[in-house]
Amino acid sequence: MYADVIVDISSGQLDKTYQYSIPEPLLVVAVMGAPVVIPFGHGKREGYIVGLSEEPKIALERIRPIIAVKENGQVIESQMIALAYFIRENFGATMNDALHTVLPVKQAVRRVEKKTVVLAVGKDVAGDALAAAVRRGYVAKERLLRRLVADGCVAWEAVTGKLAVSSSTVQALVREGIVKVCVQESYRNPLAGLLGLKEDGGEGLAGEGKQKDILPLPPLNASQQKIHDRIAADLAAGIHKTYLVHGVTGSGKTEVYLSVIEEVVRAGRQVIMLIPEIALTYQTLLRFYRRFGDRVSVLNSRMSAGERYDQSLRAKNGEIDIMVGPRSALFTPFERLGLIILDEEHEASYKSEMPPKYHAREVAIERARLSDASVILGSATPSLRAYESAMRGEFTLFTLKERAVPGARMPVVTVVDLREELAAGNRMIFSRALQEKMGKRLASGQQTMLFLNRRGYAGFVSCRSCGHVMKCPHCDISMTEHDNGTLVCHYCGERQKKPATCPSCGSKYIAGFGTGTQKIEEGVRKIFPGARVLRMDADTTKKKESYTEILSSFSRGEADVLVGTQMIVKGHDFPNVTLVGILAADLSLNSGDYQAAEDTFEQLAPVTDTHMTMPTKSIV
Repeated sequence: MYADVIVDISSGQLDKTYQYSIPEPLLVVAVMGAPVVIPFGHGKREGYIVGLSEEPKIALERIRPIIAVKENGQVIESQMIALAYFIRENFGATMNDALHTVLPVKQAVRRVEKKTVVLAVGKDVAGDALAAAVRRGYVAKERLLRRLVADGCVAWEAVTGKLAVSSSTVQALVREGIVKVCVQESYRNPLAGLLGLKEDGGEGLAGEGKQKDILPLPPLNASQQKIHDRIAADLAAGIHKTYLVHGVTGSGKTEVYLSVIEEVVRAGRQVIMLIPEIALTYQTLLRFYRRFGDRVSVLNSRMSAGERYDQSLRAKNGEIDIMVGPRSALFTPFERLGLIILDEEHEASYKSEMPPKYHAREVAIERARLSDASVILGSATPSLRAYESAMRGEFTLFTLKERAVPGARMPVVTVVDLREELAAGNRMIFSRALQEKMGKRLASGQQTMLFLNRRGYAGFVSCRSCGHVMKCPHCDISMTEHDNGTLVCHYCGERQKKPATCPSCGSKYIAGFGTGTQKIEEGVRKIFPGARVLRMDADTTKKKESYTEILSSFSRGEADVLVGTQMIVKGHDFPNVTLVGILAADLSLNSGDYQAAEDTFEQLAPVTDTHMTMPTKSIV
C-alpha cells in the first residue's frame, strides 16, 4: 500500500505530493488525512496523507517507507482535504497552508479530569474508621472521614483545598479500602465565562438553556415568514441553494436565521453560524443558547487549545448541532452539515489577511456543495460580489425593507461638516450639535455610542480646512505618511515629500489624522465630567473575556457612553441607546484601498440612530 503525502513545509517549490510505502504495522492507522512522520531529504519531516493507492507511481527503489503515524495528531477528513484543494486552486495557496487552515485544531489535548473521593464502605464501617482516627490523633484523616460520613463524596479540589488533606493521606485510606478515588473525564466549557454557566456544563444562564426551559421563537412577521417558507420548502424538497437576505438594520434577519435553523436541526442536520467579529459572540450565543440550549457551542481564536479541541471533538461526535464563531468556525468537523450562515456577509473580516488569503463566503459555498447543504448570506449592505450574483440568478435574493418591531422608525441622520466647525472656532472632533445631543441624553438617563471610523486607517494626510487628501498622481489612492516625513504610495511606490501647507487651499492645517479612541474617551470626560465612559478597542479587549465584560456592563446601564471602533456597532442591541455619534465618518474613504467607497458605505449604512461628524461633504 502506498500513500501520497504533502510535506509540512509551506514552499511553492515543494507544493506537491510525495509517494511513500506504508509498512505493515501502520496499515490500520495510515488512513486518508492522517498526520505522519516521513523521511525527507537527509532528515525527517511531518506531513499529511492526501491519497492512497495500491500501485507505485515512481520507481520502487525511490520509494521510502513512512516512519510513523503521529499518535496525538488530528486526522483530516476527506471532505476537508477536498476543501483544501479548492483553497489551493482558487486563492493561490500552497497545499500545506490550505491543510493547516481546514484543520484549526491540529493536536489532541488531554481531556479535563474531574476527581471525586467517595466512601468505598458503608457508613457504619466508615464511622469505626473515623473513631479510630480520632483515638490515634490522625487529624487530616478525621477531617476527611467526618466529611465523607456526612456527605458520602467530596470533590478532589475540596479535599486538597478547603479540607487541607494531602494526597498521601487519601492514598493511605484507599489502601485500607475505606475510600476510593473516582475519575471522570469532562469537556471544557467555553460558554462558562461567556454566559455565566457552570463549568460542568449543565446549568443555563439564570436557569435558562436546559431543554425544559427552551424559549420559543417569537412569531415571524409576514416578510420574515415568506422567506422562511421558501427556504423550508427547498430544504424539504432536497433543494440546496445559496440565499442572500438583504434586510435593513433591525428588520429581523436573525429571527429568520433561527427559524430556518430550527428546520435544519429538526431534520437531524447541523449548522455553522458565522459572525464577523468575536465581539458579537456574547449576544449571538445568548440568543442561540436560549433557543437551542446546550446543543450550541462556540469556536474562536480567543479560546484555549483545550477548549477548541473539546468543542471540535463534540462537533465530530455529533454532540452539538450549532457552532457559532468567526471565520475559522467554517471548518467545524460536522458530518451532517445542512446549513451555513454568514451574517454581515459584506464584512472584510471574512477575508483572511494571512496565507492562504481565502474568502469565507466562497469557501462556505464550496463546503456546502461538498456537504449537500445550503448557504444563507445576510446583510443590510450586501457586497457587490454577492448582490451581482443575486442579480444574475446565482443566488436567490430576499429583501426585508422594514424594521421588525411594529412602529419602529428609521433613524434620523444629521451630517455635520467639520470644516464649518473649524471656521466657527471649534477645533474639537466633537461638533457642537453632537455635544448638545449627548448632553440631552445624559440628562435623561439615555445612552450614547461614539464610533471612531478608523477602518483601514493607514496614516493618510488631509487638510482640515478644505478636506483635500494627498493622493498618488498615478493610482489616485491616498498616500501613507512615514516617520521621515515622506508620503509613499503602497501600490506603485511613488514617493513625495510631505507639504507644509495644503496644495489646494494653502492652509497650514494639513497633517495626518491623529485621533484615537483613547483621546475620544478623554475628550468625553473633559466635556462631561460626570459621564460614566467605557472604551472598547484593541487595547481594552486583550483579555479572553474582555468583550463580554464591557458589553455586559454597558447593557446593564453601568455606563452612559461607549467609545470604540467598528466592533461596537455590529449587530448589538442596546434598547437604551438613542444616539450614535460617528466621528470622522469619511475617514475610511481614504484608506488606500480601491474598495474604500464600498467599504465605507457598508460600514456606515447599517448604523442606527446615527449622528455623523465629518470633515468633508462626501458622505450623505
